[in-house]
Amino acid sequence: MRLSWRTARLVERRAQTATARTLVLTVPDWPGHLAGQHVDVRLTADDGYQAVRSYSLAAPPDADRIELGVQTVESGEVSPYLADELPVGADVEVRGPLGNWFVWRPEETRPALLVAGGSGVVPLAAMIRAHGRAGTAGPLTLLYSARTPDDVWYRDDLDGGGERLDVRYVYTRRAPLGSVRPPGRVARADLDQAVARLVKDSPVFVCGPTAFVETVSDALVDLGCSPDAIRTERFG
Repeated sequence: MRLSWRTARLVERRAQTATARTLVLTVPDWPGHLAGQHVDVRLTADDGYQAVRSYSLAAPPDADRIELGVQTVESGEVSPYLADELPVGADVEVRGPLGNWFVWRPEETRPALLVAGGSGVVPLAAMIRAHGRAGTAGPLTLLYSARTPDDVWYRDDLDGGGERLDVRYVYTRRAPLGSVRPPGRVARADLDQAVARLVKDSPVFVCGPTAFVETVSDALVDLGCSPDAIRTERFG
């Protein structure tokens, strides 16, 4: 079925990092969505020029409210405007929800592994929030790679996720004082500990820059994860 464009109004903007924002929009008659899906956002200039970009949904459905995660891309055409210039109360157009492969469902009872690189944590945050609401779903492990502690999105949600959510941070540029693990990219040892928590055919979700996703996915297969169980979403 062909999805139509809907009018969405910006009602709130929240800073996640110095360059990342959560945008909360209301979309009348929003049909709902699954954790991990995304939408297309369309902006139309006064002269009729249009630009369309895709953004992940950062939270489960909440009536007619949706949350998007926007990372400012230097010299980008759309992201700087959405992140800092679009006025609260202004309208844009959205189309979705889109994507039925990279999704986590609340009825999933097997332990699951989520691996995020940078802003790739956005759709995984939706999964974590949906997991918290489900109550009966299997435990989640999140391995989150960020440049520094200041670059972590959704810190309160991740650190307050409860016993059924295990979050492990990997810092690539600067780690907190006293950190046992020195700064560096996600390594086999990091993944090995996370994979040990899984069972046969546990779902694995990997999201981030293309090179990150390919490296992590290859390492997961080497560690015994079934390729059919690994679902990826990449950008850049």
